[in-house]
Amino acid sequence: MEKRLVDERKEEIINACEKLYEKLDFKDINIKLIGEQISVGRTSIYNYFGTKEEIFLALLEREYLKWNEDLSALLQNEKLDKEVFINKITESLIKRKNLLKLISMNMFEMEANSRIQSITNFKLAFKESISLLEQCLCKFFNLKESEAEEITFTILPFLVGIYPYTSLTDKMKEAINNAKLEYKFYTDKEMIKMGLEKILGGIK
Repeated sequence: MEKRLVDERKEEIINACEKLYEKLDFKDINIKLIGEQISVGRTSIYNYFGTKEEIFLALLEREYLKWNEDLSALLQNEKLDKEVFINKITESLIKRKNLLKLISMNMFEMEANSRIQSITNFKLAFKESISLLEQCLCKFFNLKESEAEEITFTILPFLVGIYPYTSLTDKMKEAINNAKLEYKFYTDKEMIKMGLEKILGGIK
């Protein structure tokens, strides 16, 4: 099968998975359900993906590739002050809700149940995100590579906590009230911006 058709089939499967993920939990989505949403049928999925988790990993890879486009566009600026940089990174991330959700909720399962080539493809997209973020930090804040690397590997783990903190269910909120827990509710935008301000606070 020619590469163009293979890519189109993969994209159709990933799109179907993404639509299901908007209304169902990860655990409730399976190959059968995804197959019902596409034109080629369930059994054909195995020509392109080995498992449900591998489809989700491809979705996450696509999310990182889209984020990389935003980071690449950011690098085209001659200069950015800290506030503008934080706002632009924040805006780029709140568009990537599936990225934030998948890295916090399903990362281990996706990698554990995917073939090595699929994991490698994902890691290449992630590697580019690391590189682009470090380039931005070096360019706009005149940092050494080692300093930019340290900040980058503070930002990336921080992002893992965004979705579970800002996307509470009604049951979770009720439990917080029952426990009389003093819990400050933030939107994803507020949380990302606040975290970046703290992480980048020491940079002039």
